[in-house]
Amino acid sequence: MEKPPSPGFVISFSIVAVLTVASFASCMAAEFNRTKKEDLKLNGRLCFLPESEAFKLGVGGLVCLIMAQIIGNAIICHSYWPKEHRKSCSVKRPMLSIALLISWVSFGIAVVMMSGATSMSRRQEYGKGWVEGECYVVKDGIFVGAAVLVLINGGSTISSAAIGRRTNHVKGPNQIHAQIG
Repeated sequence: MEKPPSPGFVISFSIVAVLTVASFASCMAAEFNRTKKEDLKLNGRLCFLPESEAFKLGVGGLVCLIMAQIIGNAIICHSYWPKEHRKSCSVKRPMLSIALLISWVSFGIAVVMMSGATSMSRRQEYGKGWVEGECYVVKDGIFVGAAVLVLINGGSTISSAAIGRRTNHVKGPNQIHAQIG
């Protein structure tokens, strides 16, 4: 018989789901509000790009993603690894390990993509562009790619909790039946 999920578990992973959706929505909104080539102003060799709304949206998306990752993984690690097994490195739940690996890889790539694109969305003054005085514009689809990775991250974090929950259910006492006859 499986133990029903506790209210704390449901609330915690609802928070992770809401933060994931908020990060996804921020990335999508940033894609539509990023600076375009038409916003670039040239003065001889010097360039200027105004700050776009994508900067604020990108920062918001990054904050939501990082909070979701920290909360989700803290709950998984604390709740699903028994205290006697926390010091060992043996893999007893390969599906849980794979889901956590997917979660962390997608998190890392999404953070790098969002950080770079968000940084490029800041105001770039004449002669003080993003890198070495040159202006850079975020390419089409960078924020959308990060948004997809955010969804993969949130889904794998929540599925890690479900896998851990399923493999950590309460079992009845072992019974041994004698053969009669």
